[in-house]
Amino acid sequence: MLQFSFSPFPVLETKNLILRQIHLNDDKEVFELRSNPETMKFIPRPLAETIEDAQKFITDCNTGIEKNDYINWAIAQKNDNKLIGMIGFFRLQPEHFRAEVGYILNPNFHGKGIMTEALDEALKYAFNTLNFHSIEAVIDPGNIASEKLLQKSGFEKEAHLKENFFYNGEFLDTVIYSILKTKFL
Repeated sequence: MLQFSFSPFPVLETKNLILRQIHLNDDKEVFELRSNPETMKFIPRPLAETIEDAQKFITDCNTGIEKNDYINWAIAQKNDNKLIGMIGFFRLQPEHFRAEVGYILNPNFHGKGIMTEALDEALKYAFNTLNFHSIEAVIDPGNIASEKLLQKSGFEKEAHLKENFFYNGEFLDTVIYSILKTKFL
């Protein structure tokens, strides 16, 4: 069974990006992401209504990291280190060597290859450092951009679950994509 320690926090770098810990001074950027109905359209979570909601989200993220329950990075461009998105691994299943990846990106940065670059680096960390065997992504079937990202990154569709998730008074479908370590390397 896998064991995790996210201390010290693992900062990851790519050609253009820094994946770093989310800090309370990122609260405006986190609020911008999590309060935007368009950005949150495919993420079944309540919208942030106040800057305090964003601060609570950041505090909760860092508490989860301290407990080694999950890890979440700020995605920042190297030129200014400003949070433009987030990516992380949740629902860690150490007994199955599996985790779920989740991500969000400010719409002003869509279509520039940023999430592809961030996902690739996060997967390298997941497979090479954390020693996961597989990573899954659970997405809304209407999220075509996420589906294209996952396919481009080598994920394969595993399942389309009908009305398996109840949120905000309605039943929603989910689609599961996954990638095996052997397919990534």
